[in-house]
Amino acid sequence: MPETSKVFSYQTDGLSYTVVVYEENGEFFADISVSEGAMDVNAVYFGDDDFSGKSESLDGPLNMNGARLDGDKVQWDDAAQLSDPGLGPEGTDKETYVETGDTLTVQLDISSLDDIDVFGIRATSTTTPEGSIKGVSDDPEEPEEPEEPLIEKVFFQVNDDDEPTNGVFVVDEEREGYGHSLPEGTDPTFENYLQYFEEEIADEDYNVGTLTKITFYEFGDEGYPVELFNIEAPDGGYESAEDVLAAYDEAIADGVLDGVSTSEDGGLELMAALSLGETADDDDVAEDEPVEDVEVELV
Repeated sequence: MPETSKVFSYQTDGLSYTVVVYEENGEFFADISVSEGAMDVNAVYFGDDDFSGKSESLDGPLNMNGARLDGDKVQWDDAAQLSDPGLGPEGTDKETYVETGDTLTVQLDISSLDDIDVFGIRATSTTTPEGSIKGVSDDPEEPEEPEEPLIEKVFFQVNDDDEPTNGVFVVDEEREGYGHSLPEGTDPTFENYLQYFEEEIADEDYNVGTLTKITFYEFGDEGYPVELFNIEAPDGGYESAEDVLAAYDEAIADGVLDGVSTSEDGGLELMAALSLGETADDDDVAEDEPVEDVEVELV
């Protein structure tokens, strides 16, 4: 499904469907998909959220008279007939008859997705108690995607020690004492850290397949790194970067960042209740030291 789309849903006793309106190669279409029940789609109606002016209507049994949206009368900007009511000799093989799992695609005569905020379907031969519907749906507000956590430091570990003694640190921006940082202007999401690791660091010894643990840090008020959480590789290691991202997403979903707040820009902020523990002096933070093209870094 194209990224630019609007989704309309309708559900009543015995019938549920979804309409996805989208643009493709400069033309506009509506995919009408039935998730429960069946119906013969005889006409579609659509309009924007300005209900002033004359309303378009089709004659006879294809009208939408009496249809309401949240109790309000709808003013339709356009309507298109798709078929006559009644299945006729074709029966359920009729082109406009759709049942569970079916999708009917209709081309729409509009110039922009902004032209459609309300979508209506006039259908007969439905699996509803009435045997027909005048379905009206508006485009709900898109749910906001959760902010991707912005992380300041990641350690890619390739040994089984409890301490991060064999691996590579990558930080969000150039920082004193660190040899690897994300390119300027790159959001410090884990996906970008992982891409950097694969493109700039990975070799025979350091790659997704050799990773044993990945540890995530936040820099505290005094500038010292504080561990937030870590994820450990499964037995046999990771097979792909997608497996690593899946493990990370699962950890986030399981609440590993509970106790850490998110700032307005998506960055992580340690809450006051989080103990920072003992910190080291600046001189104790070792720099990246390449050894035969293998990065070995110490905390």
